[in-house]
Amino acid sequence: MALATKKRLNRRLSIRLQAAPAGAACYSSVKKIIPMKPKISTLSRLLLGIAAALLIVCLFVPLWHIDLDAPQYPEGLRLLIWPGKIAGDVDIINGLNHYIGMKTLHSKDFIEFTILPYIISAYALFFIIAALRGRKGGLYSAFIAFVLFGVIAMVDFWKWEYNYGHNLDPNAAIRVPGMAYQPPLIGFKQLLNFGAFSVPDIGGWLFVVVGILLLAACLKEWKGSKSSPKKAGITAVIALFGFTLFNGCAADGPQAIALNKDACDYCRMGIADGRFAAELITAKGRVYKFDDLHCLTGFVKETHPEVKAFFINDYDKNNVLIDASTAFYVGHDSITGPMGGHTAAFANSEAAKKFADGLQAEVLSWDTIHQAMLSDSTHDAHE
Repeated sequence: MALATKKRLNRRLSIRLQAAPAGAACYSSVKKIIPMKPKISTLSRLLLGIAAALLIVCLFVPLWHIDLDAPQYPEGLRLLIWPGKIAGDVDIINGLNHYIGMKTLHSKDFIEFTILPYIISAYALFFIIAALRGRKGGLYSAFIAFVLFGVIAMVDFWKWEYNYGHNLDPNAAIRVPGMAYQPPLIGFKQLLNFGAFSVPDIGGWLFVVVGILLLAACLKEWKGSKSSPKKAGITAVIALFGFTLFNGCAADGPQAIALNKDACDYCRMGIADGRFAAELITAKGRVYKFDDLHCLTGFVKETHPEVKAFFINDYDKNNVLIDASTAFYVGHDSITGPMGGHTAAFANSEAAKKFADGLQAEVLSWDTIHQAMLSDSTHDAHE
């Protein structure tokens, strides 16, 4: 009752102050000293609304998937992680996991699948309320809370993978001392004869888009902020989010070849010569290593992988991989690779031309090498 009376008195006072000339000036001064809560722009409200809608869509699509590739499963196996369940080739994967002592996967064993749909819905509602209220504080809170949720979710996912990959049945049929079977959090990892590839699915990428929309809205509103301490804090959070996002999306480069330790994925011989070794990375991020261009070509012809990048060792250096598509090649009978190849690669055209002139040979481009690799001709460009 007292609070209602106080509000009525304040309202009357503000009306009287504005009615008088001196009072209006006083009221204006008070507004400058105690400004109204800052509002966000219509665009930022719209971005919040779109973010909320995308989170609702996430409830009905897979968030993540883990692909398992092996020779005995040419089509591959897929584990789909939805907001409320595990789906995909669960029964087959559980059967395989039984042999190595991993626990079987069942949706009911994870409390996350019970609460995650409610958490996602709560965030969508939070974004809608923040858009309707239109306060900068609400927008910034939404962004920070969403980033924290993403970090906690990824940590929880990693712990789940760790527990399933390390807590193995000691009586399992297949036991490899010191071997763990934890899938990668994101990217590729070799697990015995299986290649595991973990990456966001539709829902996961929608989560990334939501983060980008919130980031864009925060940047827009932050631009007009007049408070330096708040600016610094918001900048730090935005920088951390951007660093995490772009590092997660960055493409992987070549994987160093351990001479006399790594085996060629085509001929199975140990890779020993640092002048000829080669490598390819598939679209799923799996890395294959080879003795020389001869083996790489044979592998491509037989398996037809979806390749993201090719790499080849620089002939002038010891075990230094360079981008195969920008390298320069020299083919000649006097060049003898470990497995019968007759092609050397160079990082720059001057070195390749000098080497070719000494052999009275020609410098070849990647297009020539690649076409020979894809054709039905022999395994070496020179041959």
